[in-house]
Amino acid sequence: MTTPPPQGQAPYPPQGQNPYGQPPAGAPYPPQPGQQGVPQQPYPAYNQGGPVPPPQPRRRPIKTYLRIAAGVIVAVMALVGWWASRDDAETAAVGDCLKPASSSSDRMEVVDCSSSEAEVKVIKKIDGHYTQFTAEAECRKVEGATGFYAETGKGKEFLFCTKSA
Repeated sequence: MTTPPPQGQAPYPPQGQNPYGQPPAGAPYPPQPGQQGVPQQPYPAYNQGGPVPPPQPRRRPIKTYLRIAAGVIVAVMALVGWWASRDDAETAAVGDCLKPASSSSDRMEVVDCSSSEAEVKVIKKIDGHYTQFTAEAECRKVEGATGFYAETGKGKEFLFCTKSA
């Protein structure tokens, strides 16, 4: 059996007071086990009961935009090159008509035979490398040929024997 506290005294110390008395002057409370030398850190914001802010959107670095732009530019240049070369003479077949690509160029372009620009018509196409002399000699063997056009040095080499359109 326990003895009751003396009259006028509460069985427990008032809130906020240490039940074991005050520590000696200049001596702090001893650290708790596992916390020796570790300073007390406040709880992060998400443990304080408030709403958690949404994460900040990640910004793309400028290099990403530059790579995308370079890829688009290369694709556009390839498309323009293809578009410009689709009328090149190497795409011509027997029966197609040709015209000079420009007045200062010896290159030929495919055109519609009903066009006023059509100058010559292909009557024979021969693959291979031909010089001016060998091309002329080869086209003399073709009936109806009045001229020739030889494409050399571009990887695909060929000879057209032609007649006036």
